[in-house]
Amino acid sequence: MRLGGIDYAKVLVLLSADGIKNMKNFKIVQKKALSSDVFLMQVEAPLIAEARKPGQFVIVQLDDDFAERIPLTIADANSSAGLITLIFQAVGKTTKRLAQMSENETIQNLVGPLGLPTHIENFGTVVCVGGGIGVAPLYPIAQGMKAAGNKVVVIMGARNKELLILENEMRAISDELIICTDDGSAGRKSLVTEPLKECCQRIPAPNLAVAIGPPIMMKFCAETTRPFGVHTVVSLNTIMVDGTGMCGGCRVSVGKDVKFVCVDGPEFDGHLVDFDNMMSRLKSYKRQEAEKQHVCNLDKAFDAAKV
Repeated sequence: MRLGGIDYAKVLVLLSADGIKNMKNFKIVQKKALSSDVFLMQVEAPLIAEARKPGQFVIVQLDDDFAERIPLTIADANSSAGLITLIFQAVGKTTKRLAQMSENETIQNLVGPLGLPTHIENFGTVVCVGGGIGVAPLYPIAQGMKAAGNKVVVIMGARNKELLILENEMRAISDELIICTDDGSAGRKSLVTEPLKECCQRIPAPNLAVAIGPPIMMKFCAETTRPFGVHTVVSLNTIMVDGTGMCGGCRVSVGKDVKFVCVDGPEFDGHLVDFDNMMSRLKSYKRQEAEKQHVCNLDKAFDAAKV
């Protein structure tokens, strides 16, 4: 039986004695820094590597001692080697602790693949927009779109050149790569919405846009494509606990419906997502977050526009 993105027949197999054994102690076989606070890890997870599809994610728990559970997108997978690739930014307690782990150490619990996979077909021209760490989950989607025969235009944004990730990988699979930085240290000095609008003004216009990044970036990407009638898919990264639809922490409003990101998503029609409500919910635990985070320039523009 399948509900949302979860195959419960497979869950029952995993909950057998052999399955439980295979769901614990995932060895880190490779670790490297992509920037000052962004890391790539290849982790042994044969069952997940075999089943994973673009757009899906895993729930990571570093130990069994009531540790925090966090969702991380599967950026790539090698089913023959039984490896999955995780790319994450060290911004909170758990991700900073994960960043301190070394090769040959093990992650105690890793559950997945979770969520609905990306719908991939030959649409024609697909514009893939990634902001910051959002480039990591965008990569397997761009890969899949290219393999399906699409013309793929990739727009990547970051604060500066040092924070760009997967540039070479994206260049290898895209028909056109546009790089934007806040300070102009790489590519053009602009927000990602500027080249996205230019792409939408082309004749013919893109058949699909996929945007992944900070919520405010995805909101403005959706608003940029809306006047042109370009269907826009966004991948949401909400507060999440169990990843199976039970806790309700990841609920979002999409059109007139309430959806759960972990089982109904993580991808939704960007023109229907209530981003303001989502961003409000994301601030629920700001007081508990010890570390200050960068404020996106789009966030500043949004706040200024409200005044």
